Amino acid sequence: MKETCDFLANWLHARQVEKVWTKGAPGEGVFVKKSKGNYAYAPPGLTTSGTDLYHAVSQMNVRCAITVSSSIIEYLLAQTEAPFVQIQPGLRLQILPSVHSLPHCQKGQSAAFISSHQMLFIWQDDPKLLIRRAQEFQDALASSIVGDEFDIKDDDKTMHKPQFANVADYEDDFGLEERMIDKPRKAKLWQAVYTGGTILALTVALGTGWRQVAIQQIHDPNWFRLLFIISVPAQVWLSLFFFQAIVGTLAQLAGSTEGMAQNSKYYSGKPPRRLHRDTYEANLPHVTIQMPVYKEGLRGVIEPTVQSVKQAISTYEQQGGTANIFVNDDGMQVISADETEERQEFYDENGIGWVARPKHNPKPEYGSVKFSRRGKFKKASNMNYALRLSVRVEDLLSEIERGEDWTQEAENAVYERALDTAMTECEDEAWADGNIRIGDYILLIDSDTRVPVDCLLEAVSEMEQSPQVAILQYSSGVVNVTHNFFENGITFFTNMIYTMIRFAVANGDVAPFVGHNAVLRWSAMQEVVYECDVEHCEKFWSEKSVSEDFDMALRLQSRGYLVRLGAYKEDGYKEGVSLSVYDELARWKK
Repeated sequence: MKETCDFLANWLHARQVEKVWTKGAPGEGVFVKKSKGNYAYAPPGLTTSGTDLYHAVSQMNVRCAITVSSSIIEYLLAQTEAPFVQIQPGLRLQILPSVHSLPHCQKGQSAAFISSHQMLFIWQDDPKLLIRRAQEFQDALASSIVGDEFDIKDDDKTMHKPQFANVADYEDDFGLEERMIDKPRKAKLWQAVYTGGTILALTVALGTGWRQVAIQQIHDPNWFRLLFIISVPAQVWLSLFFFQAIVGTLAQLAGSTEGMAQNSKYYSGKPPRRLHRDTYEANLPHVTIQMPVYKEGLRGVIEPTVQSVKQAISTYEQQGGTANIFVNDDGMQVISADETEERQEFYDENGIGWVARPKHNPKPEYGSVKFSRRGKFKKASNMNYALRLSVRVEDLLSEIERGEDWTQEAENAVYERALDTAMTECEDEAWADGNIRIGDYILLIDSDTRVPVDCLLEAVSEMEQSPQVAILQYSSGVVNVTHNFFENGITFFTNMIYTMIRFAVANGDVAPFVGHNAVLRWSAMQEVVYECDVEHCEKFWSEKSVSEDFDMALRLQSRGYLVRLGAYKEDGYKEGVSLSVYDELARWKK
């Protein structure tokens, strides 16, 4: 493995020289991670150049990194006095004074200009993509200088889609004098008409059956036939959805669907006007991506989701915002020691904050610790446990007095002490590391989710302009893995369900909250906490049923908030489905 890293570092350096991204100055080269704090590097004298770059890279704990020096970079750094360089409309890249600032930079941007060395420093999770990422930055910088006349024709036909989000096509920012509160939206009533038609059709269908019962009663009186009335509630319950689907399908065929591309009280068919860091009255909101996990595979399930989220964070940080990933790992203290170590290294390498609670042990044996994971799905109690620890850390941090000369290094130090104190108060039953603080908004996702590259700015823009909205639920597509018959069938069914939901909400129905791929207002969630009678502490999510999402939506709406469905990302958000009939039956059993 170590020899492979050395070979890879030399190969990347050869590509760096081939593309003329180095001038042979001290501190220019390539790094490839062997283990934590140990890197392969090229050229050989990189660690003795006196620039402390190796030490900075070790503190960042990135998987691979490269320096890029060119006349374009020198020109751009000479032309700007701002702490950033505009690389695309709406996207900016940070400028750091020296390599010593790298460990404290916005790592989500995956690159930073180093002013003291007149170079661009780029890091990446996959060494095979490092050169491509560096080329994308070079092309974007060149385009920012010469404009649209600059056109790159890459000879590599196998290149994937660029990671940069194309925000220029729909850049629609607020001006300085404009109010950033969305105008009141009208509530549509067409869904009430369709629901009335559904009830009418259901009544007619049931009535035809009872007509036959009445005719038979006249010709052959037998009052035991009235016992059929016992089946009516079950018939209504089973039939209502199918009649609603029939009426909704007919309405889409014969009626208008233009409402699905418009905005209404509970529905957003058009993207919001975007906030801009220069015209917004404050810093762009901080977003926490919360992801509860259990025993899902690290490389096959969790890692692709994290990579998708990190691309979205990179875009949002280049747009001026900040974000962090918060994993609620319910499997950390259940899986083997080797798997636990692998997960912890992965979280550390990707800058992920995480919390892991003890395994379910309601009847402890001698020497073991009693702990009960309440609830059927355990997802709600998992999130409650992690959020409670995060809130306790915030309480401890609120007691700290901060002066005018307060630095990020000082904030990091007091945070580490607060986290250690919070875990000690839990009698060391909790495991946690990284940034577990909650931002202004929470993007709640599952472990098998994909998110659009450019999704966070639109989400916070809509939430900031609509303070009455507590949950912005996004319509989702499906992540297909095996493409087998059962998975394709579930995919078709899921797509049909979301189509009916979009049509119903666009015509006036109340938006649903399905528990993932949704943005939640953290301040609103704090308003609807409840006191747990068993553990005697405040909790956010209901642990008494498997519908904690439905319960949360009801409590928020009872406080006057709205749940809104966002459909303007189309199928950009994707969710996993059951891969086999056995997986689906296991879900039903819960």
